[in-house]
Amino acid sequence: MQENKASRFSRKAGIYLLLAVGIVISIFPFYWMLVGATNHTSKMFSNPPTLTFGDQFITNFTNLNESINIWRVLFNSLFVSGVYVVLALMVSTMAAYALAKFHFKGNKFIFTVFLLSMMIPYQALLIPQFRMMADYGLLNTYIALILPTVCTPFAIFLMRQNFMAFPTELIEAARMDGAGEMKIFFRIVIPSMKPALAATSIFLFLSQWNNFLWPLVVTTSTDMYTFPVALSSLKGVSIIDYGQINVGIMIATIPIIIFFLALQKHFIQGMLGSAIK
Repeated sequence: MQENKASRFSRKAGIYLLLAVGIVISIFPFYWMLVGATNHTSKMFSNPPTLTFGDQFITNFTNLNESINIWRVLFNSLFVSGVYVVLALMVSTMAAYALAKFHFKGNKFIFTVFLLSMMIPYQALLIPQFRMMADYGLLNTYIALILPTVCTPFAIFLMRQNFMAFPTELIEAARMDGAGEMKIFFRIVIPSMKPALAATSIFLFLSQWNNFLWPLVVTTSTDMYTFPVALSSLKGVSIIDYGQINVGIMIATIPIIIFFLALQKHFIQGMLGSAIK
């Protein structure tokens, strides 16, 4: 009996130890980022390494603002990501609803094409999209940053799987009561899709916020830079100010954390809904 208790205790202790190690490994990069943001860049690679907070945050922030105009970059990233989430969510929900609840010729074929399009490397689309934006004179504009990726196959797939779980009988009952399709969609279906909408919104926000290659291609002035492009411009040929970079990364991380915490109640439920279906 005592041996069983001892073995259970040792097993739990081993699990907790592994969890503690995992937590330290997960949190340490954020701690290192904060340490780097408050110290001079020379202390980042000192021997022994500096693991305490310094007093250079204001200096690093001032230098960062002089280098990339951090407030303009923050506005660009928030505006582009926010508008993109709204537009992409509208497109993906409507397309997914049509594929899930409307039975028409070619329904499965269209959905299959969407799934196959997820296998196309994004780099293969850069030149056609760039030429299209150039032909319309939209380079270095917010439209060029937002519009080409508004139709996201994965978002459509995720929403369709959740719409498939919605009872079709409720939709048919609403139609019999005389409700139009738009009223059914916005008044009956969408309010019950909050978990799926939250999960899709987080995915869309992260994909646009961290998008580097496309903004790098279509922006030609520093006034249109988003965070990934602006932070990459801080890396000089021979001198890299890691204090500035860490401050920029810290500021770029805050909106992601806020956005996720605001929607985390529905995130797991939305992901599980698509997985179960």
